[in-house]
Amino acid sequence: MSTTLAPPPVRPSAPSAPRRRTRVLALPEARWALAATLAFLLALPLDLTGAPAWLYGPLYVIAYAAGGWEPALEGLRALREKTLDVDLLMIVAALGAAAIGQVLDGALLIVIFATSGALEALATARTADSVRGLLDLAPATATRLSADGAVEETVPTDQLAVGDVVLVRPGERIGADGRVLDGDSEADQATITGEPLPVPKAPGDEVFAGTLNGTGALRVRVERDPADSVIARIVTLVEEASETKAPTQLFIEKVEQRYAVGVVAATLAVFAVPLAFGSDLTSALLRAMTFMIVASPCAVVLATMPPLLSAIANAGRHGVLVKSAVAMERLGEVDASAIDKTGTLTEGTPEVTDVRPLPGSGLDEDALLALAAAAEHPSEHPLGRAVVTAARARGLSLAPAEDFAAVPGQGVRATVEGRQVTVGRAGEYADETGGTGTGTGTVILVERDGTPVGTLTLTDRLRDDAPAAVAALTAVTGTSPVLLTGDNRATAAQVAAGTGITDVRAGLLPEGKVDAVRAFQGEGRKVLFVGDGVNDAPALAAAHSGVAMGRAGSDLALETADAVVVRDELTAIPAVVRLSRTARRLVAQNLVIAGTCIAVLVVWDLAGNLPLPLGVAGHEGSTVLVGLNGLRLLRESAWRRAASGV
Repeated sequence: MSTTLAPPPVRPSAPSAPRRRTRVLALPEARWALAATLAFLLALPLDLTGAPAWLYGPLYVIAYAAGGWEPALEGLRALREKTLDVDLLMIVAALGAAAIGQVLDGALLIVIFATSGALEALATARTADSVRGLLDLAPATATRLSADGAVEETVPTDQLAVGDVVLVRPGERIGADGRVLDGDSEADQATITGEPLPVPKAPGDEVFAGTLNGTGALRVRVERDPADSVIARIVTLVEEASETKAPTQLFIEKVEQRYAVGVVAATLAVFAVPLAFGSDLTSALLRAMTFMIVASPCAVVLATMPPLLSAIANAGRHGVLVKSAVAMERLGEVDASAIDKTGTLTEGTPEVTDVRPLPGSGLDEDALLALAAAAEHPSEHPLGRAVVTAARARGLSLAPAEDFAAVPGQGVRATVEGRQVTVGRAGEYADETGGTGTGTGTVILVERDGTPVGTLTLTDRLRDDAPAAVAALTAVTGTSPVLLTGDNRATAAQVAAGTGITDVRAGLLPEGKVDAVRAFQGEGRKVLFVGDGVNDAPALAAAHSGVAMGRAGSDLALETADAVVVRDELTAIPAVVRLSRTARRLVAQNLVIAGTCIAVLVVWDLAGNLPLPLGVAGHEGSTVLVGLNGLRLLRESAWRRAASGV
């Protein structure tokens, strides 16, 4: 039963400023593109109706200046670094058109080019916004309680610290990641975990910043600094990922410089050769300017990053933090997988799953569990804590323990109500399977005054989604995952049987896991390794792609991995692999679209008579098209298809 939370007196504090999303006109590229477009649209009717040049001329100048000055500066900076920027080619082409009297065509090129740049900037901003928008879900303020709970203080959420206790009223958003101390309610966690229904919350349950509290009031102890909350980590990792470049992108940029130089040389040839054979200056220069425009690799340059960044953003919204564009691209290449056991396929924390009083002991299940928990209460061992937790979950009262002693590897001994109680190895009392239920079982024996009175079975259960995740990984890679664990073979075999894994490597030290991963890679396989502990970090680093379980993963594993599954949902791993493969397909599509457009327009210009406005529209249209094609992966349906394997 929950305790009624009476509102103590409130001490107000200044709230922090609300966060904002990027608006279109907040982007300088968009503002300059708008200015260039407006000036062009005002000049166009005046030019076409034969108005005096002094009326529309200044408007064309504004269009050229507004749309071209920033790309020109970027191009000049690139020249100082002895590189050739494709933006500079566009500006030169526009000025060349104006120099031969094609002012309108040059202005049209500037306007479309500026608009294309604005759309590219908007695409990048929207990619970041789709993830950064999670921060907007977190409230700006929270109600912090004093140590005695007598005083409330409204504080900015970024001022909360680990250990603070906050009050979350019905209908409010939770201000920090933490654990429920008091109260019963439910939380809508769809923004973090994707769960469609509200999740019940009771004392001991974990809650996340930005999730919506239901009808009950909760007292929550803050367990993570606001900067380390789930949604903050998503934003940080995606922002870092946005600054990285995938191998495909790096290759394109390397080729781009040589290609741009080749375009300049070819443009000079397209201008000089017809001129040498008697063509007039204006037509030769116009053809050359058109060639420079349509041959520029703008769409090719934009082909790679939008799909990968969109995939990173979408995965982040669903609790998978992919650390870079490189990592996202590599995830789609894997064709084999290896998985750790404890904390990865299993929950990683023991729980009491069976209580068996022995005949003649005079104890029922509750009495046996209370006796063992009383003796284990002072213990720091995970098994001891699990026994105490099970007793408290049943509402059992624990007698005080005296003369407590722990014997490493053996168990504990204590005096409870004047009788000596020992909890330790079960020996011949353990059943053949080592426990009940699905997972890894450990049986412990409870003795009172030297006489066995019962056994407790503690189990590290399989995660509910482990079999489905193993099946999905088998489908997505074409081979069944390999289980790599430091546990004994019997325990590993039991877990493997519960998940459908057939290849088990047990008793491995950390270097043994690395050797196994490298052996697969020596056969030409690209291995995905999934783990959570410090002992998994070397294998995470050695694998082609490493994924860490984020909930209980060690700091070293989280730092080493290429991606982190925030909520430990194993089925999200094959989903993100499929999403990566979709992104790689979109990159290939974009390259085909861009290459085809360039080839068609170049041939048209060389073999025929391609009008400059049509060349501009075709070139910049393909650039916009590949950008929008990449943004398709921001949609919710893209993740649903990846998760379902469609």
